[in-house]
Formats: sequence, structure tokens, C-alpha cells
Amino acid sequence: MKIIANDVKNGVSFQKEVPKEKEGALAGKHIGEKLDGGIIGMTGYTLQITGGSDNAGFPMRKDVPGQKRQKVYLTGGTGAKHVRHGNRIKKIVSGNTIGTITMQVNAKIAEYGPTPLAELGFAHTPKSKEEKEKAKAEKAAAAPKPKKK
Repeated sequence: MKIIANDVKNGVSFQKEVPKEKEGALAGKHIGEKLDGGIIGMTGYTLQITGGSDNAGFPMRKDVPGQKRQKVYLTGGTGAKHVRHGNRIKKIVSGNTIGTITMQVNAKIAEYGPTPLAELGFAHTPKSKEEKEKAKAEKAAAAPKPKKK
């Protein structure tokens, strides 16, 4: 399971893998609840759960109870994209509770600790221009080429 922690002061996100033995501390938590940042090495920090997704990529939705997936009618918000005014669409979303099928948890830093994030190993290191160009070239090379008819 991954936790994506967002530093709201600086607008930077950090991604950390949660060890298997600490995943039990997250089980049963709901969107909006707070948890200890020590789970991912942010000792002294408090994180607030803002969302996530399950092992199939379905987004967690705050108004759907439980851990399981459900088909719900949506007019907008999480899981709904480009819904015209007055229309509803039926989409599959995951519940608001973290469980065994949850693979990613999104969170924001609610309370900052005494130690700066840089000292805890969460320093923001922007990519250089060369790294960005190299990644873009690799992505373009890996993309399938369209077939000519």
C-alpha cells in the first residue's frame, strides 16, 4: 500500500510505501480521519486522509460507506468526469473505508511536526531539464505507433 502525502504549504507531494506490518494501523480508517505520520517516517506529523483508490484503480468516494465497490449514480465529483448539467452517470467507485483492497491512500499534512521534512528525508528534488527530456523521449519511444490503413 502506498501513501501519497501532500505538503499543503509548499505544494509538494511525497510518495512512500507502507510496510506490511504497519498496514493494520490504517485498516478501518475513513476519508477525513487523521492518522499518525510515523507510519511512513514523518514522526511528529499528523496526516488527514483525503481519498485513495483500490487494487483495480477505482477511486474512493466519501459518501459511499464501507470497503467494497459499488455502482452509484453520479452527477459530479470523485469518479465522475464530464457530466452535463441535469445528467447522471452510473460508475463504479470504492467505499470510503481503507481495507485489504485499498492500494493507494491520498493524504495531506494536517499538523506539522517539530522536525523539517528535509531532515526526515522528504526533500523536494526537482528534475533537471535533461532528465525531463530523457523521460519524455522514453515515453514517446514506448508509445505504440498508429497503424496506417
